[in-house]
Amino acid sequence: MFQDEARFGRMVRIRRCWAPMPLRPKVDNGYERQFVYVYGAVSPLQGQLDWMISPKMDTEQMNQFLAQVSKAHADEFIVMVVDGASSHRSKDLQVPENIRLHRLPGYSPELNPQEHVWDELREKEFPNRVFETMDAVIGQLEAGLPRLAANTQALRSLTAWPWIVSLNMKAY
Repeated sequence: MFQDEARFGRMVRIRRCWAPMPLRPKVDNGYERQFVYVYGAVSPLQGQLDWMISPKMDTEQMNQFLAQVSKAHADEFIVMVVDGASSHRSKDLQVPENIRLHRLPGYSPELNPQEHVWDELREKEFPNRVFETMDAVIGQLEAGLPRLAANTQALRSLTAWPWIVSLNMKAY
């Protein structure tokens, strides 16, 4: 599995969009700096996505996420690829017995397919939207994440990069 965290909030992310000629699309802009975090881990071969919405990003929340993933995949041994975030290196990090963490090289988000999952979620669920409240952002995440997780074929297509597939084949 490949793991990462992402921040979602009330600030709009301007995206390209289509409009019939001669109209020009109008997009509101929001400057509120309120955020919520999402922990995610994707299994590229199975197209499975585990996720957790959190008010903050720290070691305690990472511990909760690892426990959640461990419980969801209790009969599996998971090699989880993580970045170098401080919460992934903390002495207080509690890694369950059925999970082993493997760190990516520093400053290499392009090696983590979970980054593409965040891009897909932002593109499909959050384009050109200003949310009035944080509850609305959380509601959109709670609706969009299960939709994304349910489409295993799309997740495989998005994340099962050739080098990842070949690594897993060699692991057997």
